[in-house]
Amino acid sequence: MAELHVTSTTNPRLKAVTALRRRRVREEQGLTVVDGYEELRLAVDAGVVPRTLLHCPELMLDPERMGGLVDEARALGATTVRCSRAAFEKVAYREGPDGVLGVVPVAGVPLADLRLPADPLVVLVEGLEKPGNLGSVLRTADAAGASAVVAADPVTDWGNPNVVRASKGTVFSVPVATAGLREALGWLERSGIRLVATTPDTDRVHTAADYRGAVAIAVGAEKTGLTDAALGAAAERVRIPMAGRVNSLNAGVSAGVVVYEAVRQRSS
Repeated sequence: MAELHVTSTTNPRLKAVTALRRRRVREEQGLTVVDGYEELRLAVDAGVVPRTLLHCPELMLDPERMGGLVDEARALGATTVRCSRAAFEKVAYREGPDGVLGVVPVAGVPLADLRLPADPLVVLVEGLEKPGNLGSVLRTADAAGASAVVAADPVTDWGNPNVVRASKGTVFSVPVATAGLREALGWLERSGIRLVATTPDTDRVHTAADYRGAVAIAVGAEKTGLTDAALGAAAERVRIPMAGRVNSLNAGVSAGVVVYEAVRQRSS
């Protein structure tokens, strides 16, 4: 397929991409935007096939290396669009774009379709609002080798471009699913996965819990923490010791502290 060229900032293809900034459009089309070479590189390496790849050599810091991704995406069947600087900056989501942007399927599968290893380590996040926190949880999960991240009743969505960016593209490398809390808790029980809930309202520190075997670590929303329903379903409740005046960390940091304690125990 011949490459397309776009110079006008009012081109309909650009308007279709900018429309994906709205959650309703993402959910209707099942598509989202990956803005940035590193993020799109990771997504393609994870098996994602872009539908469309827009690029602007003028903005690329390393045109030879980054252009290789454009060629690879075209070989996979993506429509590639070479844009003028003005056209690309019009559609780019971030400030200071690096000249590579892809339109890809939104990450995520139904809970029943998650394929877990024996004795999985799952991260359950409930009611998260901030895309940056959800992205941070994904980066931790990827680095720690977690089996999956499940978002229960999230306010944000996996396709939010800020989630994709904050996760550095790991939303495509870590198996992810979305469900209501009741559905997620039922799935954990049927799967034989023990739930450990983080909360400041307990005397048991996170290092005292046993994270070996099949286990899920639950982290709640930034303002309210885990709901009573999630806490009530937990086999253990743990807290992270706090020496300062605040009684909680943000969701991304909390997940990182507890998940890496689980990694320490499971690898020893």
